[in-house]
Amino acid sequence: MQNVNRVMIAAFTVLLMALGGSTASAQVSLAGDWASMFHEDQPERAPGPELGDYLGLPINDAARHYADAWSGARLTLPEHQCRAHVAAYILRGPAGGVRIFEEKDETTQEVIAIKIFINTYAQTRTVYMDGRPHPSPNAPLTWQGFSTGRWEGNQLVVTTTHMKQGWVRRNGLPMSTHAVATERFIRHGDRFTHTMYLQDPVFLAEPLIKTEDFVRLTNVAPNLYQNWLSCQPDDEVARPKGVVPHNLPGANKDLAEFPARHRIPVEATRGGPETMYPEYIDKMKQMATPPPLTRSSR
Repeated sequence: MQNVNRVMIAAFTVLLMALGGSTASAQVSLAGDWASMFHEDQPERAPGPELGDYLGLPINDAARHYADAWSGARLTLPEHQCRAHVAAYILRGPAGGVRIFEEKDETTQEVIAIKIFINTYAQTRTVYMDGRPHPSPNAPLTWQGFSTGRWEGNQLVVTTTHMKQGWVRRNGLPMSTHAVATERFIRHGDRFTHTMYLQDPVFLAEPLIKTEDFVRLTNVAPNLYQNWLSCQPDDEVARPKGVVPHNLPGANKDLAEFPARHRIPVEATRGGPETMYPEYIDKMKQMATPPPLTRSSR
């Protein structure tokens, strides 16, 4: 009887190990139509961040100086009106409709790539799942970059390089072409969470982490992917040829509005790694706040 018990216990242990192993390597399908929930950091995403709002971002001096010179009027230039968002930002930006589907080998049915179609300017990201290496650093850059993926349990982990210059925040804070994004797609039933871990040796002093949630759509409207499929640039503002809206160092008066409007210490609004952590609140309490914004101060 004892031998029988030992055999049963051993068999049960092997079964648990097998189940545990299959759970650890479990893969889920992300295929379907998804919509961004826009509940996290909503004011930053739509209508967009205020000028000078660098709070909580681990930027360095290079990024700060770049953003200080930024003028929102630059987006009226024809060559900027249809500029796409890069892979590291697009799922946080105006990606109202996202369709994910798989490309499979016709014989083995192995997944070769996962495709992510975004309705903004009809962009399609390809996440290669076949183990291919990333190209040479001298390879061309694209808005969506070059992405490879792997499964860690039920999480799809995607590494993206070779992106064109994009945004960390749409008020002028830049992301360089040397940035590397590591993303995790984690599905929970009819929702998935997208986590992005961004490293940028040019404009970030520490990695930046952001998350967004998406909900699956069951009844997809025909016009979901038609809103932004094309973009026609126009001459929105009459200005001399070659003029690019900008601010010279120290001359951007608009930067004073954000701290005054929200009564936030100016030093805190300048961002940096220290501003990411809860302990910084105690330091802010010792800082002077600017006077409230009035009509005469605008």
